Amino acid sequence: MKTIAIGADDAAIELKNVIKKLLEEKEYVVTDYTNDAQNDRPMYPDVAFALATAIQKNEFERGILLCGTGIGVAIVANKVEGVRAAQCHDTFSAERARKSNNAQIMTMGARVIGPELAKNIVNAWLASEFEGGGSTAKVDKIGYYEQVSHAK
Repeated sequence: MKTIAIGADDAAIELKNVIKKLLEEKEYVVTDYTNDAQNDRPMYPDVAFALATAIQKNEFERGILLCGTGIGVAIVANKVEGVRAAQCHDTFSAERARKSNNAQIMTMGARVIGPELAKNIVNAWLASEFEGGGSTAKVDKIGYYEQVSHAK
């Protein structure tokens, strides 16, 4: 069974719904971290932190976060130890996020890209896997610096 987490703030709920439908059509079981069922406006720090923490705990291998620009959710997700979130606004960056950086989370901005491009980006990211090779040492170095910064 393929599972994936998704989450969005109030600026990206419509795009999140488009991506969620795409994932379900691809037979993913989607867990939605968006609080769009309530009257409260979901704030991207809360959504991104909850989803990234689930990734950290190995509840999901991958997650998708959306906000107005994709920047805020990426910043928050990258605060969670062991999580690598990459902002992707084209298919090349989505592929490289996985292949070179082993990013478990991709982020996108609903005010930056439209739904059709977003679907292409998600498809590219889902089709990509970490290549290892020369990138392994770089990803390991990211983990090393993360450990050093947390030790202080």
